[in-house]
Amino acid sequence: MAQINFGGTLEDVITADEFSIKKAQEVLKNEVIAIIGYGVQGPAQAFNMKDNGINVIIGQAEEDKPYWDKAVADGWVPGKNLFPIEEAVKRGTIIQYLVSDAAQMMLWPKVKANLKKGDALYFSHGFSIVYKEQTGVIPPDFVDVIMVAPKGSGTSVRRNFLDGSGINSSIAVHQDATGRAMERTLALGIAIGSGFLFPTTFQMEVYSDLTGERGVLMGALAGMMEAQYNELRKHGHTPSEAFNETVEELTQSLIRLVGENGMDWMYANCSTTAQRGALDWRHKFRKAVEPVFAELYDAVATGKETEIVLRVNSAADYKVKLDAELKEMRDSEMWQAGMAVRALRPEKRTKK
Repeated sequence: MAQINFGGTLEDVITADEFSIKKAQEVLKNEVIAIIGYGVQGPAQAFNMKDNGINVIIGQAEEDKPYWDKAVADGWVPGKNLFPIEEAVKRGTIIQYLVSDAAQMMLWPKVKANLKKGDALYFSHGFSIVYKEQTGVIPPDFVDVIMVAPKGSGTSVRRNFLDGSGINSSIAVHQDATGRAMERTLALGIAIGSGFLFPTTFQMEVYSDLTGERGVLMGALAGMMEAQYNELRKHGHTPSEAFNETVEELTQSLIRLVGENGMDWMYANCSTTAQRGALDWRHKFRKAVEPVFAELYDAVATGKETEIVLRVNSAADYKVKLDAELKEMRDSEMWQAGMAVRALRPEKRTKK
């Protein structure tokens, strides 16, 4: 491990310099990695490992036609490296449980019944293990329970692997039944193409992840965008102007500067007027949202958010209601304006 200074705090991280892909291949050479669930993370992690020479099979419910058909279309062959879930668990030695959190609860009896002594049960999210009283996911004591949690969507995991940058991932060992749990975890983290690995626990991962998704990464971002867009429109600004000042400049310019060298560097590369306003107003916004984040973290830590996720996402009409909520967002003026703005980007026009 390498010790890195994160804002004055020393942390251990692991990169391919400390744990090479060659070493990962050696650790995993006799393993069969069974990816359970061909949804969000499954395809990305499967292809990254396959490209790195790891033996991968897919476990997917055949009756779940869209996902099964997608796996077939992507080149996975039924009976060769694509199997029903129970069969994949039987064949695998490392079971990557990558279905949704609600589906993990529902499919657990099938998965548990087919686990073998010495298997590793792998998660990319601590949800089911940390909230076991609600999910019922309690692994037997004869398997390793490990986690590699990429800090990005499956799409980003694959894209970043292909461009050579990699998505950073947190890692944890919850149960070491074989004495090899950490070695397996590190090998898998490198094999899926992580930029670097940083240690955590299942509990800390799920608390930070649920807070981040509902906060800055998705919920807060969408809510703040809507509030600013609506305020600009209320004062007569056109949809194009309101969208460009709210979303387009952020996604196409400023956030890229933040990603390169940090918020201060982005500020330093903006006009002095923008700098002054940003420096002054950031404190007002922080104070305004601190109570919301305190409420959010408490809801995560006490399991209130978990109860909502499991109840809503397990409902028979979940997909119908989700589609309706996403349609409402998609059909709003702000995101319809966004569709028009994106179509006017030079790369879009040249493809026509």
